[in-house]
Amino acid sequence: QVPLVESGGGWVQAGGSLKLSCAASGRTFSSYPMGWFRQAPGKEREFVAGVSMSGSSTYYADSVKGRFTISRDNAKNTMYLQMSMLKPEDTAVYYCAVRVVAGSYYYTGAYDYWGQGTQVTVSS
Repeated sequence: QVPLVESGGGWVQAGGSLKLSCAASGRTFSSYPMGWFRQAPGKEREFVAGVSMSGSSTYYADSVKGRFTISRDNAKNTMYLQMSMLKPEDTAVYYCAVRVVAGSYYYTGAYDYWGQGTQVTVSS
């Protein structure tokens, strides 16, 4: 069973907003760092944002800094990505991930568990 399930994706016009959710199923991820990544058609998966286990520290790609906000609610075992001022270049499948083994917030290979992804499409 897939432990992470993303939701909240959809279609929006440039300048609009969406809020993505990542819910853990089958286990608790409150003790681990988590992150959001995205992958556009024909492109490599790239880092978007990361959050520490407590939610006190956050990390962002330069491309989304000031527009996206990552957060988590450990009581609900859920992570969020509030996306505002969306641009066409934000169009991608967005993935939720959990890092169990020591590593970096920024690199895809450092994460151990992944969700199925949710599509975000931003039109100009």
